[in-house]
Amino acid sequence: MSTSTESTTPGTGPAPKRDRTHYLYIAVIIAVVLGVAVGIVAPDFAKSLKPIGSSFVDLIKMMISPIIFCTIVLGIGAVKQAAKVGKVGAIALGYFLTMSTAALGIGLIVGNIVQPGSGLVLPDEPYEVTESEGLDLIPDTLVSPLVGTSVLQTLFVALLVGFAVQALGTKGEPILRGIGYFQKLVFKILTMILWLAPIGAFGAIAAVVGETGWAAVGALLQIMLGFYLTCALFVFGILGLVLRLGAGINIFTLLKYLGREFLLIVSTSSSESALPRLIAKMEHLGVSRPVVGITVPTGYSFNLDGTAIYLTMASLFIATAQGSPLALGEQISLLVFMIVASKGAAGVTGAGLATLAAGLQSHRPDLVDGVGLIVGIDRFMSEARAVTNFAGNAVATVLIGHWVGEFDRAKADRVFAGQDPFDEATMVDDDHDPADSAPPSLTKDTAGSQT
Repeated sequence: MSTSTESTTPGTGPAPKRDRTHYLYIAVIIAVVLGVAVGIVAPDFAKSLKPIGSSFVDLIKMMISPIIFCTIVLGIGAVKQAAKVGKVGAIALGYFLTMSTAALGIGLIVGNIVQPGSGLVLPDEPYEVTESEGLDLIPDTLVSPLVGTSVLQTLFVALLVGFAVQALGTKGEPILRGIGYFQKLVFKILTMILWLAPIGAFGAIAAVVGETGWAAVGALLQIMLGFYLTCALFVFGILGLVLRLGAGINIFTLLKYLGREFLLIVSTSSSESALPRLIAKMEHLGVSRPVVGITVPTGYSFNLDGTAIYLTMASLFIATAQGSPLALGEQISLLVFMIVASKGAAGVTGAGLATLAAGLQSHRPDLVDGVGLIVGIDRFMSEARAVTNFAGNAVATVLIGHWVGEFDRAKADRVFAGQDPFDEATMVDDDHDPADSAPPSLTKDTAGSQT
């Protein structure tokens, strides 16, 4: 999903199209408010609306297997692609894995300290785990996971297919392109489903408030506030420290330089919308084009720090709210799954919700229905999620450029000081797509000129 960022001043280009998801955001807010009101005023009627929220969750669950399959196979393709460029690709992948793991870890730590959802015990039907559940890794056929409900089997087959396609070399490239097109179809269907989010959120929130009263409202505010604070701690604490020690740059200076991009992200709830501008601005800052061309597109699939924090804290919230807290071993197992499952996921609104459902489906199927509670506040957290993802990729680009000697520090100082401002008139939205971006060669050529 790409949003035009061309200037709207006369003579500089056409005005950008209005993002229709703006209306979806407003509709979700209205639905949440109405759901709370109905739950308080008519609790018995509100409880009867629970199937509405459950039906929306079922639609999300329907998309789990194809999303996991596509993102894992294409994620393996991105690893292979980055590996071709040697040192930069290896450093980038190592850094992305480390920071995403740190984000998941900090989400678990803060989640266990804050314990979001505590005091809110949702009535739920008892769930019995069958003897083989969670252990049946090998599917009956190669394609059966795509029409089944076992996330672990889907993950297993996706890994096999991904590595098999890579082993085919150039003959496997058409297969990857085909899966890439299929992924676009899957996310298009997911986008269509998300337009039903206001209805699903209304039913889920109304039912929960009808059953628990104001305790549900307080719990939702608690998880939202905890998530915002955790994202801020990660960006200004962890990323800020790494950027200062790794490149000697103040995090506030870098974020100020990217101010317009953050506004664009907040308005669209997706870091994808600012991808072309991040590429242009990182080059203007002094990071060489080859490094930017490798790091930014790969980071958009592998360096989703905000999504990682969201996945862990939301999982803990759902488990606690349903009166079935996750044991430490389950938390660690879920963390490992999220590290794998979130790789290769595009920065598309709603992908985080589907990945959350996939993680719970694979570890604790009894908790999946709790995703309906998150649907009502997912849009409220999507901005912080996207902003954190974007900040993480901006920091990564500067750090990796500095570490491989492809960062012009003198130019960066001039840019930060306002002596070499970014020319908005030269900014052209080329409709970049991480799935379509191939890492360029690190050879010195005419492509190294700055935008």
